[in-house]
Amino acid sequence: MTTDATLPWTRSRDGLVLRVRVTPKSSKDMVEGLEASAQGPALKVRVRAVPDKGAANTAVVEAVADWLGVAKSSITLIAGSTARVKSLAIAGDGATLAAECARRLGVQD
Repeated sequence: MTTDATLPWTRSRDGLVLRVRVTPKSSKDMVEGLEASAQGPALKVRVRAVPDKGAANTAVVEAVADWLGVAKSSITLIAGSTARVKSLAIAGDGATLAAECARRLGVQD
């Protein structure tokens, strides 16, 4: 597994682990870029859903899947189910996923 303290993702054997910071009850579902969090840099994700019965978590998975161009079924919430900062595991080729994240954010991987 590779890591970089300035990026919100780490490559894993099975794909990528992505840290996201969620803002629920937003005006639209979207990925806004990078944001600092207590846990380190995170992908800033806004969702319309309220944090009730997992609705916001589902919306986060859908927003990230759309943003990355991957299937929703390839993304699993692995930490932070009731917190604003969450960790998502994205199945696939870690190098390709990291490169796509970097390209979309305009940063170096």
